[in-house]
Amino acid sequence: MRLITHSIAIFISFLFMQNIAYAAQPLQKFNDIIWASPKGFDLTLDISRSKNTEYKMPVVIIFHGGGWLLNSKSIMSDLAEEIARRANVMTVNVNYRLLSDLNNTTTVNEIIEDAMGAVLWVQDHISEYGGDPERIAVTGDSAGGHLAAMVTLAGTHLSNSGFSQPPLKFKPTYLPKGVSAEEIAKNNRLAVQAAILSYAGFDMFEVAARGFETEKNAFWAYANTKPRGLFGDSITIEQHPEYYKAVSPNHYLIDAATHRLPPIFLHVGENDPVTPAASAQAFTEQLLKLGHNATLKVYKNRAHGYLGHF
Repeated sequence: MRLITHSIAIFISFLFMQNIAYAAQPLQKFNDIIWASPKGFDLTLDISRSKNTEYKMPVVIIFHGGGWLLNSKSIMSDLAEEIARRANVMTVNVNYRLLSDLNNTTTVNEIIEDAMGAVLWVQDHISEYGGDPERIAVTGDSAGGHLAAMVTLAGTHLSNSGFSQPPLKFKPTYLPKGVSAEEIAKNNRLAVQAAILSYAGFDMFEVAARGFETEKNAFWAYANTKPRGLFGDSITIEQHPEYYKAVSPNHYLIDAATHRLPPIFLHVGENDPVTPAASAQAFTEQLLKLGHNATLKVYKNRAHGYLGHF
């Protein structure tokens, strides 16, 4: 895992033209900062940065995995700190709502809105911690990779109406004071400068079709909560496929001549049964076909979740 983390750090350093630190640097940390409280549910984040750097640092925002049902930012703390030590960048390790939160009422679009809101909060506040709001990358593994992908691809599909009515768009959990979601979309303010997608999910329609919303998905039991629809019980994949497509990164693939995406680095395990290498390969090929800058690394003899294993 350290070798993989180091390769990610090198990629980030290359993107932001930073010097890679081969010797670990001492860190300064700011933990459990409340960045939003949707429906009274506090969302927190941790910031890590090298103590040895005084200039405005590039920023990497991290979203943890766990099938949208499990875990917290704590499982990414080692990764966040290792990147901050090695890549001469600041990391922001984010908590978002899980489907099981708020009495099992959170919907998947709200989780995406949390991820989008976190990016906007970082843009507004990261300079207070020595970060550069104009040099931001997003990353995440598994479900977190899905969120990072949605931030990267769907950032212009925003509305203050959110998912309350068609056309289905997102209202970020955090918005700058006096700025509407429509203004954020019009000015492309959610744009990031790079994305690192770690064994990410790209098609929520397919995920649901494979039984995610049923007892076949053991994560519901692990979360000690009842299986139900990603959007509640009134929205189903059979009657409302457009909802599932609207939360799928592959739904937002567009020609670079119309809207250019930032550089995207994807990686996945050769033997991953959850987010297969073939899925990442197809997504990468489509990005390249549309004229975007995308790189895929397939790690041999790796399955799913390898970033969580040292």
